[in-house]
Amino acid sequence: MTVTTRCDSCGGVLVRDIGQFIDGGQLWWGTEGNCRTCPTARCEQDTGAATPEAIRQALPAEHGPARRRLAGPEPSSVPVLRALRETYGLSLAQARATADESRTTGLTGTLVEMELTAAGLGRRSVAATVESAAD
Repeated sequence: MTVTTRCDSCGGVLVRDIGQFIDGGQLWWGTEGNCRTCPTARCEQDTGAATPEAIRQALPAEHGPARRRLAGPEPSSVPVLRALRETYGLSLAQARATADESRTTGLTGTLVEMELTAAGLGRRSVAATVESAAD
């Protein structure tokens, strides 16, 4: 997705392509851009549980948020908690709160984040669905 921001070097318009993707079972984010006025150019890519908030806000604003829910019969808490802890590096208390949200309203975030979590749950034989949060 393309976004425009203010160039820190000259104050002009910085055009950036931003996104998230899954590689090797990990969440990655990337941004690449250049200024329309000066030679400033940027390219960043990283992985980890903490995608920069500007990217996390821009993607759902453009494409809508996604919701991941647990599907099928009520699974045991153990595989759900393990999958959430492995995927996000959560404490046990945080994983329990996230699991509770998954069972009720569903967890929302970017499409890539929800697909990553669904894949982690699938590796633990827990069925999950990912859908538009508007549904």
